[in-house]
Amino acid sequence: MTTDGQNQALRLSQPLEELLQQIRWDDQGLVPAIVQDAQSREVLMLAYMNKESLGKSLESGQTWFWSRSRSELWNKGATSGNTQQIRSLSYDCDGDTLLMLVDRNGPACHTGEDSCFYRTAAELEGSTELARGRFEVLAELERLIGERYKERPEGAYTTYLFEKGIDKILKKVGEETAESIIAAKNGDNDELRLEVSDLIYHLLVLLRERDLPLNDIMAELERRHERPRRD
Repeated sequence: MTTDGQNQALRLSQPLEELLQQIRWDDQGLVPAIVQDAQSREVLMLAYMNKESLGKSLESGQTWFWSRSRSELWNKGATSGNTQQIRSLSYDCDGDTLLMLVDRNGPACHTGEDSCFYRTAAELEGSTELARGRFEVLAELERLIGERYKERPEGAYTTYLFEKGIDKILKKVGEETAESIIAAKNGDNDELRLEVSDLIYHLLVLLRERDLPLNDIMAELERRHERPRRD
């Protein structure tokens, strides 16, 4: 999740004009663009870009598309507030499809669903759930905690924590840490699973209270792991 108004410059791997030449635009000067959540890797939507909208996206760091029905440019979230901050942009081997990883501020679909692909047509027989990114639940939980932080619905436990403030949140983090240690020491994995889940939830509350996105933690872990990055 990004902080409102937080736009970061994108570093291009080649001059914009060279990039535009690499793209195979269709007869209408458009190319499909797949938008994917940078944290959960959930596919959020598919839209179309022309040269102008691609240029504006790279310049602003937010997604701009071309509306085929209205024949005009549109900035995702300009009216709804559900903006998408671009973290990376790639194109496929044929140059005829774009892929953007984004940090999203709210649902991607105009229906209010997180993803436009929320209607299931088929799935593996016997499967209890759709295939999901392994850590998608963390992104969902972070978004929910962010909503609680802004809206403060009455009666919600997360609201209670934010209203009590940092000292209460830190106390809960400490308690859940101690209980996780005790469960591990006792060799009780069922209890450990529950306590670690509580701990992770309270850590996410703490990160929201301190305005530190989970993305920053993941980036720090990547730096420590020193995984080679491909430009």
